[in-house]
Amino acid sequence: MTDANLYTRLESRFPQPTAERRFAILPDGRHYSYADVDQLSGRFANTLVALGVQPGDRVAAQVEKSIEAFMLYLATLRAGAVFLPLNTAYTAAELAYFLGDAEPRVFVCDPAKADALAPVATEAGAKLETMGVYRPDATAPGTFFEEVDAAGCAFRTVNRAPDDLAAILYTSGTTGRSKGAMLTHQNLSSNAEVLADYWRFTADDVLLHALPIFHTHGLFTSSMTLMAAGGSMIFLGRFDADQVVEWLPKATSLMGVPTFYTRLLDHPGFTRELVGHIRLFTSGSAPLLAETHARFEERTGHRILERYGMTETNMNTSNPYDGERRAGTVGYPLPGVELRIANPETGEVLPQDETGVIEVRGPNVFKGYWQKPEKTAEDMRADGFFITGDLGVIDERGYVTIVGRAKDLIISGGFNVYPKEVEEAIDALPGVTESAVIGLPHPDFGEGVVAVVVPENGAQITGDSVAASLKDQLARFKQPKHVFLVDDLPRNAMGKVQKKELRDTYADVFKG
Repeated sequence: MTDANLYTRLESRFPQPTAERRFAILPDGRHYSYADVDQLSGRFANTLVALGVQPGDRVAAQVEKSIEAFMLYLATLRAGAVFLPLNTAYTAAELAYFLGDAEPRVFVCDPAKADALAPVATEAGAKLETMGVYRPDATAPGTFFEEVDAAGCAFRTVNRAPDDLAAILYTSGTTGRSKGAMLTHQNLSSNAEVLADYWRFTADDVLLHALPIFHTHGLFTSSMTLMAAGGSMIFLGRFDADQVVEWLPKATSLMGVPTFYTRLLDHPGFTRELVGHIRLFTSGSAPLLAETHARFEERTGHRILERYGMTETNMNTSNPYDGERRAGTVGYPLPGVELRIANPETGEVLPQDETGVIEVRGPNVFKGYWQKPEKTAEDMRADGFFITGDLGVIDERGYVTIVGRAKDLIISGGFNVYPKEVEEAIDALPGVTESAVIGLPHPDFGEGVVAVVVPENGAQITGDSVAASLKDQLARFKQPKHVFLVDDLPRNAMGKVQKKELRDTYADVFKG
């Protein structure tokens, strides 16, 4: 059987000779060739094996973005293990659940967090290693780098079958605990190869990479697509408008979330002349406002290409590279991806121009939820279509438009926020009777988190005190940007909170 390991698939597409072709350009002046990628990921893979990692084991990481952190991901693939990237904003309490559920063999964290997270790793049965951000003028911080120093570069990538797991990314619904989406080597390689072709990436492209790498967008969509084309990337530690403006003249493409584009439009140095050579701007992870789309085109002459994906499927649709990129839509299903609109209750396929739940089928669709076969079965139709939970419509030209989310999921700054989790944290606070959490249109983040809280009679609480109480319990992107106190929540005859009414009431909160 042909080896389906994602790394092997990507390696077969590396530009030759590898020693002379740049893979990564770093702001600190370093450069990585494709030969460097192979050697360093080999050293990292040897280190993982020395730590006891075997094929199928999970390797979890909560570390700051760096090229070395990306090498850890590639090394995990090469070792035949399963990568588990974790948002750097997650608290120890949140990490305890993820590690307890996934049971990784190794957990790599920031050295500054080692003392706080050591008990969490021990409880989960994981070996704790640390990895800081490498500085050219300093000793590489962390125990993992110490192990790497003793490792060799030569490593034979472990053979994997198409259905073997490459990564687990945690997501969730509006109720219950987070779920680990199991992504296979075939899921990731097929999507990367399709996108490289569909978006016309070649070895001559230079991608400006400013996304986080604990998320589908930054780790898979951008990085894997670029590698599948054998191109180069400018690897920034985070999005900073000044730094992006500085590096754009050396790039041919930028993949971003709507926040990137609104902040660039506010930057005085972001001009038509600055980006005249850019080949492609893409946007995803949150809805791009039509106003932003129009302002961007007016300023630069470029039409942003918007697409649609999710953790469980990677990319499903895209506006065309050649052809009309229609603001407010996410384009057509990608080659190899089947998409239909169905009645959420019955599963009946709906005709054109009718709104229903989006369902997709294809090699990009995940294997299921880690250790949750019942939830997997619930979200999969008998014919293999995955029920996304997103509401959409297909127009007469075949363009797909997302019109809402069936389960009130909030996407803020490209990150998923699940109201039930925030509500449970608020409801547990002293002086709170109940709460409802909603997402409202936000000019920078796509949606902002807002909480509507009913205090107990006589309770001395304020919106600010509620917000302050959540700072150590929830990642920052989950914390409400506004907290409103009310006497009662609106309900229907069955007692269900009417979140649509709340969204209508507070619709203008971020427009001031």
